[in-house]
Amino acid sequence: MLYHVRMDVHPPRDLDPAAFEALKAAEKSRAWELQRAGKWPHLWRIAGAYANVSVFDVTDHDELHAILSSLPLFPFMAIVVTPLARHPSAIG
Repeated sequence: MLYHVRMDVHPPRDLDPAAFEALKAAEKSRAWELQRAGKWPHLWRIAGAYANVSVFDVTDHDELHAILSSLPLFPFMAIVVTPLARHPSAIG
């Protein structure tokens, strides 16, 4: 199943800068792992915001939830998930 996911990151202002840098490094590592596994085929930054839009290719809702909740920055994210279905006019 494909999902369009928007993630907006809202870290607390009092978060220790060194701890935040460590979280960002862990987030990047986890994102690369998921991309290499084919679970996160598209990842796009939203210009002007600490946010991204992504496409996940996973088995079901439960797998998507497990992946999203495994992200180190998950506690600081506002996430909007939209399930995708094939469009009848799509060529590919």
